[in-house]
Amino acid sequence: MTETNGHTQLTAKDFRTDQEVRWCPGCGDYAILAALQSFMPELGIERENTVFISGIGCAARFPYYMNTYGMHSIHGRAPAIATGLATTRADLSVWVVTGDGDALSIGGNHLIHALRRNVNFKILLFNNRVYGLTKGQYSPTSELGMRTKSTPMGSIDWPFNPISLAVGAEATFVARAIDTDKKGMTEVLRAAAEHRGSAFVEIFQNCPIFNDDAFDYVRDDKEGVNRILLRNGEPITWGAEGEKALRQRSDGSIEACAADDAGVLVHDTAHEFPSVAFALSRVTQATHGGTPVGIFRNVERPVYDDLMAEQLAKAEEKKGKGDLAELLHSGETWVVR
Repeated sequence: MTETNGHTQLTAKDFRTDQEVRWCPGCGDYAILAALQSFMPELGIERENTVFISGIGCAARFPYYMNTYGMHSIHGRAPAIATGLATTRADLSVWVVTGDGDALSIGGNHLIHALRRNVNFKILLFNNRVYGLTKGQYSPTSELGMRTKSTPMGSIDWPFNPISLAVGAEATFVARAIDTDKKGMTEVLRAAAEHRGSAFVEIFQNCPIFNDDAFDYVRDDKEGVNRILLRNGEPITWGAEGEKALRQRSDGSIEACAADDAGVLVHDTAHEFPSVAFALSRVTQATHGGTPVGIFRNVERPVYDDLMAEQLAKAEEKKGKGDLAELLHSGETWVVR
């Protein structure tokens, strides 16, 4: 904490607690925690006005390590608890930290409804495609055929695509980052923090014990061979020499092409319809030879918190003006004999 022109300036150290950080050696959560602690001072929000809420899982330890208010809640219910807090305390900056199992399995229902409602909080989903805390069972994002302790013959479940799910739930901000890419992750977090409404960020996170190198094709990609960086207003190109690109077919799907071909897609995060963002979410390493990273969608829509506050204000105006007896006897009534 430093003093600048009489104002207190927080630093990354101010967001570290005295708790011993306990994850497996090499876990991607360490990098995410460090990036988040370094980024939080940028917001200029006091620690007592910042809250981290988690569910159950390895990622759920975050509230212990962030020197802010926080709550380690119950499995899958972090978005529901965060909704109650965000809608009643508009002065707070509310963050949800969750994993692919916590958010997309038992918590799937809470997640999609929080996104469609556009509650004013940020959801960080750490995706390692496995249940790490419970020692290596398959998760809702595990690949088809993946062998785990609970699927010794290979998973037969079709996996969720978290970005597709978020876009389909009409989330107003949808992005993807990588645990080892501090610069890219910080850019995404900064945009998410500035967004008013539900911001959903999937973070590729390595589990070195139960699913090591699940995302090595992009985590270790320093030359931009596989990472498709989504930059608003710019053509979507990638490759060692920027030689590859994406363009949209007549049916709305997206195909890979050469960067000098006609029809290269120019990225628009604020596109009126979510169809383009959804089509981009279907671009994968297996199907297109590249993985999109960055902001898929960033649009404005009425915020649930504001709409609720408006209704409460109207109800307060009418307080004391109603007739309870008239209300109880209005509409259809029955006489019990």
